[in-house]
Amino acid sequence: MNRLRIAVLGGTGFVGHSLCASLATAGHEVRVLTRRRERHRDFLVLPTAQVIDTDVHSAAVLRREFEGMDAVVNLVGILHETRRDSFERAHVELPARVVQACRAAGVARLLHMSALPASEAGPSRYLLTKGHGERLVLEANGPDLHVTVFRPSVIFGPRDQFTNRFAGLLRQVPWVFPLACAQSRIQPIYVNDVARAFSAVLDRSETFGQRYDLCGPQPYTLLELVTYLRDTMGLRRTIVPLGPLVSRLQAAILQFAPGKPFTPDNYRSLAVPSVCSGPFPACFGFQPTRLESIAPSYLR
Repeated sequence: MNRLRIAVLGGTGFVGHSLCASLATAGHEVRVLTRRRERHRDFLVLPTAQVIDTDVHSAAVLRREFEGMDAVVNLVGILHETRRDSFERAHVELPARVVQACRAAGVARLLHMSALPASEAGPSRYLLTKGHGERLVLEANGPDLHVTVFRPSVIFGPRDQFTNRFAGLLRQVPWVFPLACAQSRIQPIYVNDVARAFSAVLDRSETFGQRYDLCGPQPYTLLELVTYLRDTMGLRRTIVPLGPLVSRLQAAILQFAPGKPFTPDNYRSLAVPSVCSGPFPACFGFQPTRLESIAPSYLR
């Protein structure tokens, strides 16, 4: 693959760190757009990475920063709404601006991260807006802009906000651990595998206009996964599955806790299985990593 110039939105996040490191190691020039450059000095060790402090929600800024780029990657996503960021702004309005800026700047390649199982008919605002943004981006695919969309299940790794959050809660809560949505189904995928999938399709024309679901090798119920985390950390906790009514009540209360560990919108998202209906896409050229081969290294 030739050396490419790639702009990355959301590059300072969990997936972004892994992807930018992968792209820089491969020799690509990476332009990371962020609103808090001073917080991400760790990118200085990447020889071909440049961190730009800017407003990614400005159409004029996006067009300027996309000038001369060969590809754009949009990883932006939020799990909780704030006064500053709404699901609509992050998942719908921003992708639309990214498409417009790509066309205005003459960028011919766009990789977009959605979520499994995003749908405009989804029961939560998160899934609904992710589905809307995904549709807008795919509809933009054409001769002047080649689009590929990725829909990962829950993503795990040393800096994730899923396995690490449950691990932290398991350590803090003594004896009995109440678990909402215990029978929700997920199929976690390793963060480095997500990064490899993005990198693998940059110059692959057969992936233009395509949408790929990304899952790890094994599906779990949430109860099975949290039980595995407990056992891996060597903790003695009795995990008590909560019914729908108590789960909703827990979400209603915890949405006001610091960091919003669980919200009603999260509850509605977990009502839909986040598992793949088929095997891992062969076009990526590798098989996904098992959770059990990675998680023990950062949980203990």
